[in-house]
Amino acid sequence: MKRHIAIFALAAAAVSWCLPAQAQTLKTVRDRGALICGVNQDLIGFSKPDGKGGWAGFDVDFCKALAAAIFNDPTKVRYVALNAAARFTALQSKEIDVLSRNSTWTMSREAGLGLSFPVTTYYDGQGFIVTRASGANSALELNGVSACVQTDTTNQLNLVDFFKANKIEHQVQTFSALDDALKAYDAGTCKTFTADVSQLHALRLRLGKPADHVILPEVISKEPLGPAVRNDDMQWFNIVRWTHFAMVNAEELGVSSQNVDDALRSDKPDVKRLVGADEGYGEKLGLTKDWAVRIVKLVGNYGEVFERNIGDKSDLKIARGLNDLWTRGGIQYAPPVR
Repeated sequence: MKRHIAIFALAAAAVSWCLPAQAQTLKTVRDRGALICGVNQDLIGFSKPDGKGGWAGFDVDFCKALAAAIFNDPTKVRYVALNAAARFTALQSKEIDVLSRNSTWTMSREAGLGLSFPVTTYYDGQGFIVTRASGANSALELNGVSACVQTDTTNQLNLVDFFKANKIEHQVQTFSALDDALKAYDAGTCKTFTADVSQLHALRLRLGKPADHVILPEVISKEPLGPAVRNDDMQWFNIVRWTHFAMVNAEELGVSSQNVDDALRSDKPDVKRLVGADEGYGEKLGLTKDWAVRIVKLVGNYGEVFERNIGDKSDLKIARGLNDLWTRGGIQYAPPVR
């Protein structure tokens, strides 16, 4: 009898291990009537309050895209402004449903925090900014300088690694608040400031004399930025991941907010699958057939979101670079909807 009980216990354990994680986040969001999205407190181009109770930016638009897919309404989002130290704790404690806050996907964050990064929405890397008057043309010329960096970021770790690997004498000044680090650099307390290159473009606009500062050419790290979720809900993981993939596929197929209605009448098989005219792929996610149409019509495809927030149509004017489509030399590549 004991042997039989042991066998049944093992079988039950095997079955439970094979079962998918409980899908509750989508239901919770729907019952609440709004998505709760964690964002940066104030980063031009990525996440910035508009002073009227609204938010704008590349990361903010991802939150809006999720709300569009779920509710057919991109305004059904509550934004929670989070600093670097609090961002992952807020997700773990279920204060937010998803974190969309220029956060780097790393092994330690997935393996150690119970979180998952479904996708990379922005491929970035860490760089340095200096004054033009410094005469520095390379990060390898920063010997003996003091460097400002924010704590609780991968930037702090990368900075130490870079200087150590290149045998560069340096001093590091750390700040828990990004604003404090930037003010220290602007005041001349530090001779360089280091952060993700996209962040440097945004922060340079907040300096007293932006034109007096230059971003050095070296990119010293890989910083795949993207949304994070808890790792206990595979359905929600897939919804977040395929929201980005829908936007990338839409751009690749030439479907935009301007012509998405025409796309509904397309005879092209891949377009028909994207817009839900051929099979219910969205329904397999727990959404609707027109989930991708909602995203593109109400928020835009990936290229539209990029250009208006951080690209040529923005104050930052960041080149697409790695974030261009794979068909144009970048590495933004989405699996097909089929």
